[in-house]
Amino acid sequence: MPDLIAGVVAAVVCAVAAYLIGPWLLRRIPEPILDEGQTKLLYAELATPRAAAWCAALAGVAGGLVGWRIGFSGGYAAWIALAVSGAVLGYIDARTRYLPSAIIWPTYGVVSGVLVVTAAVTGEWGSLRRAAIAGLIGFGVFYLLWFVFPRGVGFGDVRLSGLLAVALGWLGWGEFVTGLYGGFFLGAVLGIVLTVAKVFKRKEMFPFGPFMLAGAVAGVLVGGPLERLYLG
Repeated sequence: MPDLIAGVVAAVVCAVAAYLIGPWLLRRIPEPILDEGQTKLLYAELATPRAAAWCAALAGVAGGLVGWRIGFSGGYAAWIALAVSGAVLGYIDARTRYLPSAIIWPTYGVVSGVLVVTAAVTGEWGSLRRAAIAGLIGFGVFYLLWFVFPRGVGFGDVRLSGLLAVALGWLGWGEFVTGLYGGFFLGAVLGIVLTVAKVFKRKEMFPFGPFMLAGAVAGVLVGGPLERLYLG
C-alpha cells in the first residue's frame, strides 16, 4: 500500500540533498573530451541557483512518488540516493546532452552498496540477485542499441541504463520491464513532438537521459500492478 509518510520524508530529503549537492557537483566534475568542432556549456557555468532549484524540484517529485509507492521498504534508501543523483544527471543531460560518468559510477557504488547491506540485514537475497541480473540485462540491451545506432543512443545512456535497471530489478521484474520500456516510450513519443516543435534539431544528439529517468519512476509506480494484471 502507498505510504504517505515515506513519500513526504523522501521528498524533503531528496529536495534538500539535490539543492545542496547539485551545484557542488557541477563545479567539480571534469569536462568531457570533445571531438573537433563540438561545443557545450561548461558544467561550472550551470552551477547557479536556478540549477539548484531545478535539481531540488526534480529530486523532490521523484523521491516523493517513489517513497509513496514503496514505503519504508528495503529499497527505500537506495532509491533516495538514486533520486538525488538522477535529478542532477537529468538536469545536466537536458542542458548539455551529456551524462557525466563522474556522477554515474559513484552512484552505482552507493546504490549497489546500500542494496547489499539491505539484503544482509533483511535476508532479501533474492531481490539482490534479481537486481544484479536486471542490471546486466539493462546494460546489455542499451549497449547493443548503442553499438547498432550510436547516433541515437549515447554511451552515457548505456551507463545510466544499468544503474536504473539495478534499482528497478530490486523491486521486481514488472518494475524493471515497465521502467525500461517506459523510458523508450517517453523518449520516442515526446522526442518526436519536441522535434516537430523545433525544440530539438533533427541532427543533434537527443537528451535521452531525462526520459529514461522518468520512465524508471513510472516503472516504480505502475510496474507491479501491471505485472499482476498481466499474470492474472
